[in-house]
Amino acid sequence: MTAQIDTAILEKAQQWLNPPYDEATMKQVQHLIEKDPQELTESFYRSLEFGTGGLRGIMGVGTNRMNKYTVAMATQGLANYIKKMFPGLDKPAMAVAYDCRNNSKYFAEITAEVMSANGIHVYLFESLKPTPELSFAVRYFGCQSGVMVTASHNPKEYNGYKAYWDDGGQLIAPHDKNVITEVEKITGPAEVNFDAKPELITRLGEEFDEIYVDRIIQLSLSPEMIKRQKNFPIVFTPIHGATVKLVPMALKAFGFESVYNVAAQDVVDGNFPTVYSPNPEEPAALSMAIDRAREVNAELVMATDPDGDRVGIAVKDDKGEFILLNGNQAASLLLYYLLTKWEENGKLTGKEYIVKTIVTSELLFNIADKYGVEKYDVLTGFKYIADIIKKYEGQKTFIGGGEESYGYLVGDFVRDKDAVIACVMLAETAAWAADQGKSMYEMLKDLYVEFGFYKEKLLSVTKKGMAGAQEIKDMMTRFRNNPPLEIGGSKLVLVKDYKTGKAKNMVDGSESIIDLPASDVLQFFTEDGSKISVRPSGTEPKIKFYFGVKGLLDKRENYDFVDAALEEQIKKVMESLSI
Repeated sequence: MTAQIDTAILEKAQQWLNPPYDEATMKQVQHLIEKDPQELTESFYRSLEFGTGGLRGIMGVGTNRMNKYTVAMATQGLANYIKKMFPGLDKPAMAVAYDCRNNSKYFAEITAEVMSANGIHVYLFESLKPTPELSFAVRYFGCQSGVMVTASHNPKEYNGYKAYWDDGGQLIAPHDKNVITEVEKITGPAEVNFDAKPELITRLGEEFDEIYVDRIIQLSLSPEMIKRQKNFPIVFTPIHGATVKLVPMALKAFGFESVYNVAAQDVVDGNFPTVYSPNPEEPAALSMAIDRAREVNAELVMATDPDGDRVGIAVKDDKGEFILLNGNQAASLLLYYLLTKWEENGKLTGKEYIVKTIVTSELLFNIADKYGVEKYDVLTGFKYIADIIKKYEGQKTFIGGGEESYGYLVGDFVRDKDAVIACVMLAETAAWAADQGKSMYEMLKDLYVEFGFYKEKLLSVTKKGMAGAQEIKDMMTRFRNNPPLEIGGSKLVLVKDYKTGKAKNMVDGSESIIDLPASDVLQFFTEDGSKISVRPSGTEPKIKFYFGVKGLLDKRENYDFVDAALEEQIKKVMESLSI
């Protein structure tokens, strides 16, 4: 078997057959060498990359896998950077949390031990928690950094490691690249300080949940309305994940008394036995919750992903059947509720703002314009929303924001998308609609009547391997150098190229500067209000196309007709781009 293995890979693997690697690791590596050369190659052909968001990979032995050694080496690099950036602090601090995934608690313990060995005080959660609670803890304890052990909604074989900075947001420039540099300096576990100092590890129990939920309660804008709608029926599922206690706890604290669970999915299990994928963007992930909602005649279904930062929802249509709302629709309904109540409650002073990502529906900006609320566009990734909040802290008030990929935030005490907050505020939005005799579905139609019918669709095109990567690069070059004159039968009027940082008016040829970090993203805007965004995925071999078209809806009753027409318009757009 050994002869089938590349020499360089074999040499790298053989280094794992001696201390400081533990006996179990050495035994498993020996097994791969003797019995599974293909898996050995996958496990050792490269080192697992610490990217701008941290680590993410398949669990197992090897340099290209998530294991105690790759986690410890990443932690040592992060610890070195923390000490370099805060030299005046005797004991810098960080918070560490983990979700439901297999080995998450184990990796969190290793992270805490290595950090403490480096003289860093660690606030370590004793049980699984959602990502936003980690962000909240970083800010609450005045930490310099934080780590969340999670692979978000990846398949069960994966785990990961998200790094946070002192504002509670994920790493952005310059810290992201600087931490990567420090991590890359650690070439082996012999350079890791494993000598844990237990006295520097403070364990956080259930009492911290109460602190977090008490802060969330303050976001409620309609406590009296909830008293009237306390029996508004809701089904919630954590899909085996980290919000299993917190979302029901928060809903109860808000005053909702008819919250139903999906018993089989309340079982915390990193194998996600009841779903193919624990991703609330996937319709199948909500199927059991929708079945439960039919049983109890609920009006709202909510499902969160394993680490509790994203939420998918389903509501009843005009036929009483449950339909899934996409991230743009949920964000629009939430924002409309927030701004309406802020105005009604006399809280708008002219210094408030909302934030969305550039690929999220323009409907959010139309709603903000109605209320005279300032708005900001940022690159894809919630860390950029967090950066805007940090930039204007003490000067302006962040009301809320979101992204089309099912991530939302209300208030500024958390600096990442927060499914716990989103669940209670979406429940409050749905109850508010019910208090007016409307369903969420009817409320959405009313938004389209008032602001225009916005319809969005995401298409991900997979191009695997080296050839696929080149094909994606060639597609971006073609779109960048030869933009179409018209798209879907409508004239192109504006092109935004986030790589060059320039926006070109295609009518008069004028150019303006885009005040955002450089990113390989193109956007095309047409005369009829369509918006097409194109970007390569940063984590998968895909190129993503975000389509947004707009039509007029004169009354609720014409919804289906206009919806079908806009679907056809999206097809025309796709055809005109040859995808």
